[in-house]
Amino acid sequence: TSLALRPVITPELVQGRVHLKCSYSPLSPEPPMLYRVLWSRLSSPGKREQVHHETTPQPFSYAEMDGTNLRLGDTVFCTVTAFRRGSAEEQSLPEDSKGFYAGIKFLPESLEIAEDGKEHVLTVLSTVPIACPGQDDSCKITLELSTEDLGSQAPGPPDIALSACQVDLLPEPCSGSSCAAARVTVTAVTDFAQDGNRVSRLSARPVAPRDRLWRDYTPGDVKVTVRDLPTGNCYSFTDPHIITFDGWRYDSNKIGTFLLCRSESRPFEVHVRQWDCGGHRSATACNCGVAAQ
Repeated sequence: TSLALRPVITPELVQGRVHLKCSYSPLSPEPPMLYRVLWSRLSSPGKREQVHHETTPQPFSYAEMDGTNLRLGDTVFCTVTAFRRGSAEEQSLPEDSKGFYAGIKFLPESLEIAEDGKEHVLTVLSTVPIACPGQDDSCKITLELSTEDLGSQAPGPPDIALSACQVDLLPEPCSGSSCAAARVTVTAVTDFAQDGNRVSRLSARPVAPRDRLWRDYTPGDVKVTVRDLPTGNCYSFTDPHIITFDGWRYDSNKIGTFLLCRSESRPFEVHVRQWDCGGHRSATACNCGVAAQ
């Protein structure tokens, strides 16, 4: 029957190398037990590949993230069965741990934001410890961040802006699913275009890692959906006809430099310069310059 061993995987540094530890509940009132521990990784959706197994009297088992059998980006499981010494044919039912994802995670895993100028915090974390390959090396993993617009046939400018182009993951005690974390803010670009909702992709790439475990590792992307919001428009054209944000129309034939519009909520304003453009019967002014802050 099931012995309620409840196997759990946690990450640890062992002699400077990243290991995963499978812990399970020993049956202390029972006679001495042996545990058969099978390590596996998710090779494709719904399919596992065995990478390591051992039989041990200890209530735990270790597997090294060596970059070959277990790599960053793997989802790892441990399966435990128990039996008494001398009676290996009488085994408990195998018990699975939850899948442990080893690598970089983004929280939240996807974002839906609006073109309203608000900043949204995205946390980048490593579920495994950051090792120091040498004593002279600074213990950190630097991730280069990039964005790409996925919403149009031809590549266009990204619909999102980041507060930083790279972040550093510095080692800290593992807590929950995080052994190192950094934060970046994501803002939707207000493009003043009625272009509908668009999808952008945020990618991260380790920059020249010294630790061989991090080489050739590409974390998963984050999908950011930008919700289009109606935008206001105002115009000043030809000699000059002016249409305001609320659709009011009038003409301005004065010569000089004028304030065309100013935001009340942010440091943004537009000045327009008008000059005499040759009216014979009456003064006629035309736009000849514009300045925007």
